[in-house]
Amino acid sequence: MISAAVPVEHDADTGLMLRVKRGDKDAFTQLVDRFKQPILNLICRTIGDETEAEDLAQNVFIQVYKFAPRYEPSAKFSTWLYTIARNLCLNEIRRRGRHPAESLDHGSSEDEDQEARPIADFRTGAPSEQALIRELQLKIEEALAALPENQRTAILLFREEEMSYEEIGKVLGTSLSATKSLIHRGRETLKQILKPYLYKGTWFDFAKD
Repeated sequence: MISAAVPVEHDADTGLMLRVKRGDKDAFTQLVDRFKQPILNLICRTIGDETEAEDLAQNVFIQVYKFAPRYEPSAKFSTWLYTIARNLCLNEIRRRGRHPAESLDHGSSEDEDQEARPIADFRTGAPSEQALIRELQLKIEEALAALPENQRTAILLFREEEMSYEEIGKVLGTSLSATKSLIHRGRETLKQILKPYLYKGTWFDFAKD
């Protein structure tokens, strides 16, 4: 069971989940609306299949609803939620490992829907700059995909979900020091891969300290 990380009263999402536990469907809808896109982003980047990611994301919330009667707020709701999401991803990766014909390709295409897995929101700049930003985004995606799953997940939770080292450790099932090490190693790898793109005047500090 996940150990306590923060007081429940400081976590509004946990309050919503406790309402779900009591049968409040509106509270469940609020949680789904709040977390469906972040969960979809994480799953898509983990398994590299947008169609399958949508199915898995739906399954995450099915699991949330299914286990609501047994839910105990021993940690932030988001920590519990992302643990469910990661476990389902690992199950899918293992399943595909038993069926190698199903590719786990993380390759990106110019025609892919970037809205389904955004890195950053750039809404200004000249067209030429926008083209360069798009190229950088694709390179970041490729670099992330090249990382081991635990490093990639740790970095995504740290950078995009702004989770603490302690929370990430609970999701990954790793110690505090091991979690910090995963993020450090992943960041160093990203720096090396993205070094040609992180020149003066760059727009994104994903791989920077």
